[in-house]
Amino acid sequence: MDKHPWLPNLSSIEDMLKEIGVNNIDDLFKDIPKEVRLNRLLNIGKGKPLSEYEIAKEIEEKSSKNVKLKVPPFIGAGICPHYVPYAVKFIISRSEFYTSYTPYQPEISQGLLQALFEYQSLIAELLEMEVVNASMYDWGSALAEAVLMANRINSRKTILVPENINPYHKEVLKTWIQGKGLKLEEVKYDRETGTINIEDFERKINDNTTAVYIQQPNFFGNFETEIEHIVDTAKHKKALTIMGVNPLSLGLIKPPGEYGIDIAVGDGQELGLPLNFGGPLMGILAVRWDMTLVRQMPGRIVGITKDMSSDIGFTLILQTREQFIKREKATSNITTNEALMAIANAVYLSLLGKEGIRELAEEIYYRSHYAAKKLEQIRGVKKLFNSDFFEEFVIRFPVNYDKIHEKLKEIKIQGGLKLSDFTALFCVTEVHDKDAIDLLAATIEEAINDVETS
Repeated sequence: MDKHPWLPNLSSIEDMLKEIGVNNIDDLFKDIPKEVRLNRLLNIGKGKPLSEYEIAKEIEEKSSKNVKLKVPPFIGAGICPHYVPYAVKFIISRSEFYTSYTPYQPEISQGLLQALFEYQSLIAELLEMEVVNASMYDWGSALAEAVLMANRINSRKTILVPENINPYHKEVLKTWIQGKGLKLEEVKYDRETGTINIEDFERKINDNTTAVYIQQPNFFGNFETEIEHIVDTAKHKKALTIMGVNPLSLGLIKPPGEYGIDIAVGDGQELGLPLNFGGPLMGILAVRWDMTLVRQMPGRIVGITKDMSSDIGFTLILQTREQFIKREKATSNITTNEALMAIANAVYLSLLGKEGIRELAEEIYYRSHYAAKKLEQIRGVKKLFNSDFFEEFVIRFPVNYDKIHEKLKEIKIQGGLKLSDFTALFCVTEVHDKDAIDLLAATIEEAINDVETS
């Protein structure tokens, strides 16, 4: 094999290929369709090394081709644009945080451990749950871990999830339960309100239900109004309850702890994490104070203690990953966490405080409702569901949404997420001012008129 100009180690790869039973390197990529493969060398530097200046120049030229949106994007689906204070970026860029992967040696990682302890404490207060781990990959993986926790505790085989669950989280869950003998059963939602159909829920819950999952607000942005009844019914059937929450919405609504929820999950993206090509995200997982639940938690928990001199110290008090002593008896295959993102969440929550979270939630609520009302003023446009909502809402259009989306793209506006030919899910937060919302509405109205007169 000839020496590769950019991957010099390929010149000695034959022995490795032979060891794993592969004839050549192309066999490693046979699952990738041929039509999407690049059948040539990368066009970098015309086959010669580049200087630092030349590399920087080329990167700058390529980045200039990125489309710059006129206003913040209106697409959400659980990951929404928010303003991130510069203090958050500055603090997590400090070398003691930025370069710390994970505290393998707790006795020399006191600063990092304390920061993670503060994260756990702040999230516990926000959710009104007693125990929070630090941390998970994202909302989807946190949900999957919560379901596996429930199955380990009661050994039942059916998980009830609502049809109005975030579909991306559902796909992660379906992947994780493969091979576990678990069954995913969906509860219908009311087509008028967009919320869980209680009659269907009561028909489907039974003595084989391991857990019931509720999303608040749900994927459509609607507030679920029958949570107390769902929780009471689940407890009567001795099934565990799992609630997925938008953490910012808790500035306005009851936290999961007030409902007596067993396990709460969510994503810290709303709490000081920017949109960055899909990540990194930060999965939240919390449980009420019950050692049956705590002992089954995945990941790590940081605790506070005193040393022999009675000085305060921090240490890992629960580690369930498989590399440590539990090995095949581990409660999770999570092999890392999102420590840096958790610290960003802690900084963000510390900056805003209780009043700040409430004021921000109110601002998001009012702006998203203004946007929905503005869009409904357009002839033929209507909000799909008649429920109250937070941050996201579904709009139905009189013409195919693809036509509207194309018009929005022409003037560099990212519209909502298409749900069907005539519906789309829109996200509006504190970064969308009145001018941005009015521009969205005016462009949509123009697009509709263009289609109807063509």
